[in-house]
Amino acid sequence: MSEASKPHDQTVIELLREDPEFANEYLAAALEEVDQPGGREALLAALRQIAEAQGMTEVAERAGIKRESLYRALSPKGNPTIKTLLAVTKAVGLKLSVHRQAAA
Repeated sequence: MSEASKPHDQTVIELLREDPEFANEYLAAALEEVDQPGGREALLAALRQIAEAQGMTEVAERAGIKRESLYRALSPKGNPTIKTLLAVTKAVGLKLSVHRQAAA
């Protein structure tokens, strides 16, 4: 497969492996867009790609979640609990934070 024909997910995972700091910006951008159409699915995809870049089995172990459950929670139709979301973000070395929205 040529570089030009790599699937998007594979390209993002490779970028995340090459530059782990990119995960911070990538997840933050996904969180910013979570209220947009398709935003929830994009957030789950970003978190899944970050986990895949670090190794899904290792992330699942660090999060205390079965690998299959992690795949299911981060699938496009996944609906992870807050406990799972926090465990996964911590397992990949990230932390969710809150800030005040700008006035509309």
